[in-house]
Amino acid sequence: MSAPSHQIGWKTAVAIVVSSMIGTGIFTTLGFQLVDITNTYSIFLLWIIGGMLALFGAFCYAELGSHFKGNGGDFLYLKKTYHPILGYLVSWVSLIIGFSSPVALAALAMSKYLSVFNYTFGTGFSIAIIILVSLSLSFSLKSSSKFHNFFTFIKVAFVIVLIILGVVLSDPDTGNSLSFGESWQKEMMMPAFATSLVFVTYSYTGWNSASYIAGEIKDVQKNLPKSLIIGTVFVTVCYVLINYIMLKHASLDQLAGKEDVMDKAANNMLGLSFGKVVNIFIALQLVATISGYLWVGSRLTQAFAKENHLWKSLSVNNKKGIPLRAIFAHTVIAVLIILTGTFKEIFVYTAFLLQLFASLSVSTVFFLKKKDRKIFKSDLFYIFPSVFLLFSIYILYFTFIHNPRESIIGLGIVAVGMILYLIDKRRPLSDS
Repeated sequence: MSAPSHQIGWKTAVAIVVSSMIGTGIFTTLGFQLVDITNTYSIFLLWIIGGMLALFGAFCYAELGSHFKGNGGDFLYLKKTYHPILGYLVSWVSLIIGFSSPVALAALAMSKYLSVFNYTFGTGFSIAIIILVSLSLSFSLKSSSKFHNFFTFIKVAFVIVLIILGVVLSDPDTGNSLSFGESWQKEMMMPAFATSLVFVTYSYTGWNSASYIAGEIKDVQKNLPKSLIIGTVFVTVCYVLINYIMLKHASLDQLAGKEDVMDKAANNMLGLSFGKVVNIFIALQLVATISGYLWVGSRLTQAFAKENHLWKSLSVNNKKGIPLRAIFAHTVIAVLIILTGTFKEIFVYTAFLLQLFASLSVSTVFFLKKKDRKIFKSDLFYIFPSVFLLFSIYILYFTFIHNPRESIIGLGIVAVGMILYLIDKRRPLSDS
């Protein structure tokens, strides 16, 4: 068991959840949704459903994390419940996509938002940011916590101030995108509503992040559920309000199909100078997103690497107990993703795979006996995984139908993982 000095409290765990969730998605995806879904009720409903699914998923992961003690998250749940191959595959996907892609997307979004300063912050800038954040997490758990908490504080303070300003300021002269008609009932039945949920569920990615580092959390049975639930509820409220202020302060023409949607709304709120300040803070808060995914992803990769020959070298800690090699493995992969894909393509295949494996992990709670559940003793608990899985099937089906190329790329990554598993299985872990 970790020494107390090497454990974190619930506040840092909440910070990891919040920083992992609030990031690229909320400040980039509204424009994609508004291409087909324009009713404000529909937009709100998308984000409320996303928050509900994240919360239900968090309830499930709180039970799983309390039962399967130690770092690893999905890797432990799938391996011990179903078969080692699923533990292997979810770890492979987490290494290549699950934690590395969000790092790449956050760094790319930073470049996009900082481009307002009449200078092109290209891929070189994105890569440099990832490397610098990786270095900041490489010294000790204490210094990592301070670094991460500092940028999470910036993130939360920025979001709260932005929401207050957006709510109290009056509509701009350019008009807004608010539309409270009856068309939401028709839009809910459209395939575009389901595909929009892909962007929304990706934006909530990270609701399960604290479960991956359960082994580093003090009093895990109390603090893990607390961190997952507080973090998820806070982010859901923020997301609905952020979408409201973007719709309130920018016209449909300014937002539809765009990535830097908050930039448009901020410029309309208080002028170009204020818009540039907002862009700076969006970029700064994305540092916490990159930090959160590198921190959590490296722990999952380390747990996976300890049990598989091909990845054994990534299981090593430095003298301060930091999985340095795993951190830099994610760093290298994130850089390669930046160099080989477009923002939307990376976004879709990442969201597809994360939804698929989150669904598999949530399904493992059905195998927990009632006496093994630490938090929810009632059989009504099964409503949470059931609703989560039904919506997941709905989302995955329409994602595949409307984005077959990106979905096949995702499944291809899984297929490569299956081949690696077969190779790994034939080589004993004790081999040199």
